[in-house]
Amino acid sequence: MPEVPGSSGATPDPTGPPTHIPAEGTDAYVGLPEADARRRAAERGWSTVRVLPPDAVITMEYIAGRLNLAVEAGRVVRAWEG
Repeated sequence: MPEVPGSSGATPDPTGPPTHIPAEGTDAYVGLPEADARRRAAERGWSTVRVLPPDAVITMEYIAGRLNLAVEAGRVVRAWEG
């Protein structure tokens, strides 16, 4: 999975203590170009960013501090935490 540039690239331990979750809502990312959304997520403190196509089949484990972005045609069409 693509990670935010400058992040450790390590997957946070979902069984460990919760990581920082930015107060900003995820709706703020919808409509942004992918690169801008990644940059904004890094600036706001999201520990991990996962970019997926809108119809991706994904695991549903919750990871505190992870921002999920569904991207279509280079723009974020959905964003959610975990």
